[in-house]
Amino acid sequence: MGLPDIRAVLFDMDGTLVDSDGAVDRTWTLWAEEYGVRPADALAIAHGSPSEATIARLRPDLAPAEVSAAAARLLDLECEDLTDVVPAPGAHELIEVLERLGLPWAVFTSASTRLAKVRLGATGISPSILVTVDDVSRGKPDPEGYLRAAELVGVPAEQCLVVEDTEVGLAAGHAAGAVTAGLKGTTADIELPDLHRLVALFTAHVE
Repeated sequence: MGLPDIRAVLFDMDGTLVDSDGAVDRTWTLWAEEYGVRPADALAIAHGSPSEATIARLRPDLAPAEVSAAAARLLDLECEDLTDVVPAPGAHELIEVLERLGLPWAVFTSASTRLAKVRLGATGISPSILVTVDDVSRGKPDPEGYLRAAELVGVPAEQCLVVEDTEVGLAAGHAAGAVTAGLKGTTADIELPDLHRLVALFTAHVE
């Protein structure tokens, strides 16, 4: 399936539409230091995965209520740190192209609704459809979130393009049956140096 067959685009948020890598690293490092975890261990698995699942892996000794409390502490740290949270290169241009072409788009993120709204707000990106970890029973790499986003945009997942920057996110998109586009050297159906490449690909099909 090529881009002419794509009828909707489903984006990850952090590291894809929003450049928040610095904030993610800082907040997980602070959290790890508070909770007796090696920061390198946290950073190795934190990107792209739901925070509660990540915390449970890092601190398997914690009871479920303690995991929830640790996740709440992390969320507070994340929402306070917006210092260098900015749109990813090409994000606004790509959204403008999709809207000009009449292609619906949505965001599915492993972040909570609270954090997603804070980070998207900081970048001036306003999706009409936002699916977060709060809306699903199973996070990435399970396809539930992308299947839900496809349902909400009214397009079969097989005709959606999932844009991600992590292997766990691409696994979710692949499991949903979508065409995948990967950033940061990840393996996908379409491999992207940045979102400007998608701008060029979509634009080329209408010129």
